[in-house]
Amino acid sequence: MKREILIQKLNRLLLEELPEYRPLALKFPRDAAGQRKLLRSLMNVRPPMPLKEDFLALQDALLSAEREEKGVVDGNALPVTAAHPRIALWQGDITRLKADAVVDADNAALLGCFHPCHGCIDNAIHSAAGLQLRDECSRIMRAQGRPEPPGRAKLTRGYNLPARYVLHTVGPIVRGPVTEKDREELASCYRSCLELAAERGLESVAFCCVSTGEFHFPNREAAGIAVETVTDFLRHDTTIKRVIFNVFKDIDAEIYRELLGLDRAAEADAG
Repeated sequence: MKREILIQKLNRLLLEELPEYRPLALKFPRDAAGQRKLLRSLMNVRPPMPLKEDFLALQDALLSAEREEKGVVDGNALPVTAAHPRIALWQGDITRLKADAVVDADNAALLGCFHPCHGCIDNAIHSAAGLQLRDECSRIMRAQGRPEPPGRAKLTRGYNLPARYVLHTVGPIVRGPVTEKDREELASCYRSCLELAAERGLESVAFCCVSTGEFHFPNREAAGIAVETVTDFLRHDTTIKRVIFNVFKDIDAEIYRELLGLDRAAEADAG
């Protein structure tokens, strides 16, 4: 089935479920890019509710094709250094990384980003994984019965991501100067994700820059806490074979290169 037809069918199915968005949908361009943006927007705003098999078959066909077109990056093939033989750095789209688990920086609801086409990593991961991810997160949160506190970790399947699983963690939101509690909660995010990964027998984990960006943790201090926490964990654990620090912005890439003792020549892009 042609991609344009796939997208049209998916938009039609979602608008049947979400008729309140039909007037807004008419404002999107009718070309392929406009209709794909509409689809992502509808997926972003759709609340957790039962997913129909015909929708899932079409959605998974589209997302798996887009995954292969973007190109999958094997996390185990990324270069490391002698100082950190189990730690790698990669700059790029985390939804391309093949690892046992990638880490999603969530909010306390743990349901993904509801802002259409927002630029946060939470939106990117949920958009690439598919609506099953929000559905599984919803089941976890209903069973828990309360918002997710900072510094914990939850594990779900990765669905249409190259990664087998997603580790969900809520980082601290920094309001004003960074406090000791902020630092402790951020360290706990990294530690909890690694502990849960090791408990489940996972061997490779890719971390995003938790709590930076929308949550306002200063980039350099956040990176320092991340590297220190991960390095300390790996000293005492042999289960995790590879930790990847995934960065998107140039500023974070430079900070992590410095902290890990990497140079640009050693950091060849495997993708």
